[in-house]
Amino acid sequence: MFSWLANAWRVPELRQRVLFTALILAVYRLGSWIPSPGIDSEQVKGAFGGQSGTILDLLNVFSGGALARFSVFALGIMPYVTASIILQLMTVVIPRLEQLQKEGESGFAKINQYTRYLTVGLAAAQATGYTFLFRRTGALDFNAGRLVILVLTLTAGCTLLMWLGELITKRGVGNGISLLIFASILTSLPVGIRAFLNGGPMEKLFFPLIAVAVIVAVVFIQEGQRRIPGM
Repeated sequence: MFSWLANAWRVPELRQRVLFTALILAVYRLGSWIPSPGIDSEQVKGAFGGQSGTILDLLNVFSGGALARFSVFALGIMPYVTASIILQLMTVVIPRLEQLQKEGESGFAKINQYTRYLTVGLAAAQATGYTFLFRRTGALDFNAGRLVILVLTLTAGCTLLMWLGELITKRGVGNGISLLIFASILTSLPVGIRAFLNGGPMEKLFFPLIAVAVIVAVVFIQEGQRRIPGM
């Protein structure tokens, strides 16, 4: 494998794509640490600590820890993923979208455009919800003007992530959105390793089994085939 990587690094185009992907991921991680305007990250993190074991923990993982800091990338890329799923489901019930799907490249371009619009709407709604949620915990205090600034900042951060993911897909290596999600989840790896090393016998036994089971399930789904009987 290392010899393959060494040979691939000697190809100028592939090397440029790898470096470009690494640069975009570095920008993503940097933005995850930049707080939103007027936000005290430590105060938000303290309030977030009281939400341990809830759905917020899962959302924080997919944002790469940005949600706990209420940074400009606090929404992560999940609004785009949600919008993509919604558009795929709507193609079944809306004839216009189904027709666009059958038109090939031009139809998919229009669907992608609709997905971007829906992403902006979902991001604005989610940003508003997060802002009021953290206000209830006492971590934020805002008026109408500051609310607008926070919602615009978080929505713009999500839109920027969507654009960065598309840049990776076009000019980098692999699927950009998937890489951003992977980079977000990877940030929790040190915490998981530390919990495994400091855990009891049950954690040390079941953690590897669960990890292997997840890998087997992913490979099984990825390599699965559906046989279509001949007409």
